[in-house]
Amino acid sequence: MRQASVGNKLRGGMETETHFPGVQDGTGLSCAEKQSGKAGECSTGTCRGRIVPLLRRMNELLSERDDFSGALDCLLAYMRNDMGIRRGMVSLYDRESGRIFVHRSIGLTPAEEDRGVYLMGEGITGKVVETARPIVVSRIGDEPTFLNRTESLSGKQDLDCSFMCVPIVRGSKVLGTISAERRYDDKWFVDKHLDVLVVMSYILAHALELYLIENVDKVQWENRTRQLISRIKEQFKPPNIIGNSAPMREVYALIRKVAPTRTTALLLGESGVGKEMIADALHYGGPTPEGPLVKFNCAAMPENLVESELFGHEKGAFTGATQSRKGKFEEADGGTIFLDEIGELALGAQAKLLRVLQDRQFERVGGNSSITVSIRIIAATNRDLAEMVAEGTFRQDLYYRLNVFPIMVPPLRERGNDIVTLAEHFVARYAVETEKRITSISTSALNMLTRHDWPGNVRELENVLHRAVILADDETIHSHDLPLSLQSPQLADSGMPNGLEARLRSIEYEMIVEALRQHRGNTTEAAQALGLTRRTMGLRMKRFNLNYKSFRQVVDKRAL
Repeated sequence: MRQASVGNKLRGGMETETHFPGVQDGTGLSCAEKQSGKAGECSTGTCRGRIVPLLRRMNELLSERDDFSGALDCLLAYMRNDMGIRRGMVSLYDRESGRIFVHRSIGLTPAEEDRGVYLMGEGITGKVVETARPIVVSRIGDEPTFLNRTESLSGKQDLDCSFMCVPIVRGSKVLGTISAERRYDDKWFVDKHLDVLVVMSYILAHALELYLIENVDKVQWENRTRQLISRIKEQFKPPNIIGNSAPMREVYALIRKVAPTRTTALLLGESGVGKEMIADALHYGGPTPEGPLVKFNCAAMPENLVESELFGHEKGAFTGATQSRKGKFEEADGGTIFLDEIGELALGAQAKLLRVLQDRQFERVGGNSSITVSIRIIAATNRDLAEMVAEGTFRQDLYYRLNVFPIMVPPLRERGNDIVTLAEHFVARYAVETEKRITSISTSALNMLTRHDWPGNVRELENVLHRAVILADDETIHSHDLPLSLQSPQLADSGMPNGLEARLRSIEYEMIVEALRQHRGNTTEAAQALGLTRRTMGLRMKRFNLNYKSFRQVVDKRAL
């Protein structure tokens, strides 16, 4: 192996790795002496009379017509007809997957093209991409690194061919290669043909970079976007909203019906029931999930700033408006805007919002030109809008515009066993977050959770379980890990006095119940787990009116 010096001036100093063991020097004639007989026509196919029309034609295809594929076909036709190339390939390098694949060729069948795939450093083609240097092999049969991945070479005539491969480089990036196979008896011919391929690689580099961005990088970006949207849809689709109670199943049915449309939805329900999660499900299950989802809390902004935040403002519209600014509606163009606590919106902003609902048009504060947006509007409130209309604090026409498709989200106290499901979900989540091993919630703790009224709904439940996970000392959430506001009603129901004694008896009761539950009502094993004698265990069970048979029945029912 040695570095070729011939043609380096034309190749801009690009070093060429040459595999030429035993190359025949041929006749050593000059270019004029190698003419085939026709005046001005060189037998190498690289004289000015032939190369200039090629350059002109490729420049026309790339610069004037933006026809990259046509330019490649023009080059390959020249390689076949004028350079005598038996097999020629233009391969592209996909940086994302690391694959080098045949894009255009001559002398290869479609099946052979499909097999011509390399990774960085594999074979001659992979090494050219890796090193960004041309490689010339004088005889394919003598080169062990030639992999014949296309399986197009078979007979002795093929093995006697030479192979050259040139990188297509743009800046510091290798974008692909041009390669050629034919038989050469003179290294002078090889250098001439190599120079042609190098020049062609320079001409193609910029067009190839644009082609990869438009047809490979863009396609991969779009695929990743679709996959991300699919994962987001999966995350926010109604079945993934925790809970399977009858009231929530009704909500899911409504979501599935309205989500694919652009209909305005009004989410009703108490604070903390999860209206924002329903809005997420409506957006990501809707017709524009790739669009923005902009959320705005109407109660979180002073009245004098609400219009500017929603509709934007022009420069100089008010003191401090030093430049124009888009509002939330413009930011949501092409997607969804979620207006939380819509009942807190001032009457002035309500009038302007009415026009957006009607025409999807508005003006910025201090502006005169109308701005049109394509958005879906989802509003939410924990207030009785109909009552506010009667009181004159909410516009009737706006109420009717918003109340196209109302969805009533039930409070947590009406969702039955969803409380247990949600509690287990929050415990698992915060156990991971706090790096604790917590695997269960005790029976007494679950009883407290299900008996509580939950005025703060799911948000309150989440906060209670987050605190309990932090306080837990072992692998179980116990009743004493819960706030006193949850414990007091249970102690009062049991007839136990409040104070230290009540707390101690509650802990004792919980530990005995948990031991009996874990050991399926086997009092001997439960006593051993608690470090008690069987007799002491019996006395304490009698104190709390506990019967071992009830714990066996619980297990049997769960097994069924």
